[in-house]
Amino acid sequence: MKKKSKKNLVIFASGAGSNAQKIIEHFKENGKAEITLIVCSNPNAGVLKIAEKEKIPVLVIEKEEFRETGYLDEIKKADPNLIILAGFLWKIPEILIQAFPDKIINIHPALLPAYGGKGMYGNAVHTAVVSNREKESGITIHFVDEKYDHGQIIFQEKCSLSENETPESLAQKIHQLEHQFFPKTIEKLLEENVS
Repeated sequence: MKKKSKKNLVIFASGAGSNAQKIIEHFKENGKAEITLIVCSNPNAGVLKIAEKEKIPVLVIEKEEFRETGYLDEIKKADPNLIILAGFLWKIPEILIQAFPDKIINIHPALLPAYGGKGMYGNAVHTAVVSNREKESGITIHFVDEKYDHGQIIFQEKCSLSENETPESLAQKIHQLEHQFFPKTIEKLLEENVS
């Protein structure tokens, strides 16, 4: 089998898609990977407009079927070297984790293992961090396993909280870190160990 020079990425997203946009732009510029599919759990998500604009195929998924089949056949057709969860809110079914071992990564808006687990996403995380008067927060990029926010940590980056930090201001800091480091970390992973 001939080796593909360009790597394929499949992005799972549920929302506006700002991380997906940054990843698309990053690899459009350097040509090292292409996004072969965007999988979305919300038919009204902003990420679908991004996919349309960038002419990337889309798979809008339904919860029951996702739990049962993981849409495995459709995802296999996209031939991913990595599957990237970029603001995707559903738990990944075991069938997908087994089909793509150490090939599914997630970004979490806190320093895991703190502030992880079911229901801990987006503003819920930032609200908890601020109300506990933490001195710092950050992002964690990790492999996905059978438990929420549990897999092996690949990369973390911190930011400090100011005296008068709000969940909204912290969210902005975290978004900046995500946009800065997520595409670079994906690229590094592709170079290092993804066949």
